[in-house]
Amino acid sequence: MKPVAMLRRRSEFFLFLDDACSAKSEKEERPSSPCEDYLRVLLQMKITSDDQFDNLEKHTQWGIEYLEKYTKFVKERSEIEFNYAKQIRNLSKKYQPKKNSREEEESKYSFCRAFLATLNELNDYAGQHEVIAENLMSQIITELARYTQELKTERKSHFHDGRKAQQHIESSWKQLESCKRKFERECKEAERANQHFERMDADINVTKADVEKARQQAQMRQQMATDSKNDYSSYLQKFNQEQNEHYFTIIPNIFQKLQDMEEKRIEKLGVCMKTFAEVNRQVLPIVGKCLDGMTKAAGSIEPKTDSKQVVESYKSGFEPPGDVEFEDYGQAMKRTASETSLSNSKEGKEKSASKSKGKLWPFIKNKNKGSGPEDFSHLPPEQRRKKLQGKLDDLNKDIQKEMDQRDALTKMKDVYIKNPQMGDPASVDPRLTEIGQNIEKLQLEAQKFEGWLAEVEERMPSKSDTQRRSVLYETQNNTTVGNNCAQDRESPDGSYTEEQNSETQVKATVNPASTTPDFDDEFDDEDSLPTIGTCKALYPFEGHNEGTIAMAEGEVLYVIEEDKGDGWTRVRRNQDEEGYVPTSYVEVFLETNAKDS
Repeated sequence: MKPVAMLRRRSEFFLFLDDACSAKSEKEERPSSPCEDYLRVLLQMKITSDDQFDNLEKHTQWGIEYLEKYTKFVKERSEIEFNYAKQIRNLSKKYQPKKNSREEEESKYSFCRAFLATLNELNDYAGQHEVIAENLMSQIITELARYTQELKTERKSHFHDGRKAQQHIESSWKQLESCKRKFERECKEAERANQHFERMDADINVTKADVEKARQQAQMRQQMATDSKNDYSSYLQKFNQEQNEHYFTIIPNIFQKLQDMEEKRIEKLGVCMKTFAEVNRQVLPIVGKCLDGMTKAAGSIEPKTDSKQVVESYKSGFEPPGDVEFEDYGQAMKRTASETSLSNSKEGKEKSASKSKGKLWPFIKNKNKGSGPEDFSHLPPEQRRKKLQGKLDDLNKDIQKEMDQRDALTKMKDVYIKNPQMGDPASVDPRLTEIGQNIEKLQLEAQKFEGWLAEVEERMPSKSDTQRRSVLYETQNNTTVGNNCAQDRESPDGSYTEEQNSETQVKATVNPASTTPDFDDEFDDEDSLPTIGTCKALYPFEGHNEGTIAMAEGEVLYVIEEDKGDGWTRVRRNQDEEGYVPTSYVEVFLETNAKDS
């Protein structure tokens, strides 16, 4: 029922109540009674409460929607953290060094190690963002989803109670109106019956029986009006009590519960916002440690150490070439005979002059890059030594691995022998035989590389060679001949010389014990050998090892024995000084009869 209609009916009721309770006529004015004022106040409260009840319902629904809105915000933030952590992890994984030989090369440099440490710290940093996402999900999103469902259930219950109370009071009001209308009808009927009796009683033509009948009818109607009045009065009292309880107890209690519910919702939202901040704050110490680790890694970079690593990795072991001498083509070259020149030096000059000039060895491109012989003879001495040492280390690791497998199989065989039910001991023998063969092959291979390594270490010039270069250059001025200016200045990029032949290559089967240690014995057992040619020193050589002879760059010496395949040539400076020099350090000019033989 609409409030306006209810107000109209209640006004009519008040007017009727005035007529029924007063002995005055209907046209007579009178002031409103306290009961009438009270009913008007209750009516106004009901209209107001009905309106606010609808507003509260809308507001609480909006509050739940706002809570769901915040839950959605936190969920999207959690997804952002998850995606960000995933991208950070993928980035860290993308730039992690690959499992290959290049990884070992990079690990030598401090800046590579620092970058690797930065990537690891970045991976941990991504993990903290995953922690943020997980905590947001468990501490806020899940909790808010559960609380929202509880809030909806509680709100539904409160408004259900409110609607039920409203329906009850409206039903009571309808019954009150029904009693009022009945009382009104009975009063009107009693009034008409009483007027009819008075007319009959005043009419002399009406019989006594009719008058008595009218009187009885008037009394009956009056009694019915009195009963209706009592019913209406009692139900009105009951309605007033229910209405008072409705507006002063039931509805306020429901409103209080809704208010408490709303306050809890707001408080819960505040707690979640605080948790949102705390979840981010909790990871800050670990994030700070990750950033400190990155800073520490950056501080561990050592430029000088890295540059030394580069030098150590790529140094060749060669001494730098000497100065290029001036060639004067404006006048005839005059050759001054010396004690170091031979009758066939002219032939050597013509031979050397016919050769094309080469570039200085630091600028020669390595033609064997990417492939080479097994003994790495195409590399400079220092790099060759490193390659051989690395290969030898790998072989030793393989040998150790095979030995470990052999020991394990031997123990297994012993267990089978002691407990035949566990297996057949003979089933292990084929594998043991195979491992034994593998160990023998690897050991032979290791011995071969050990021989090459010893050979390289024996041949490598000492660091003190460079300190004697100034003295050797003075000797060079007294011993060089005029045709030494046109000699090739190249240092080996292959097997120590650019023009490699079969006489200068190092064979894989060389025994290091057959090089320098036996030089003195050969000198003692043999008579003085005849010269078979000359050679010119392309680089200075210290000759500290026993059986070797020192030479200066550009010096001309007599050749008394060719290179036999071990990389050494036997030379003589004078009748008393003989020894071996590296074949790759000299340019040999053999006599014609020596070549024919």
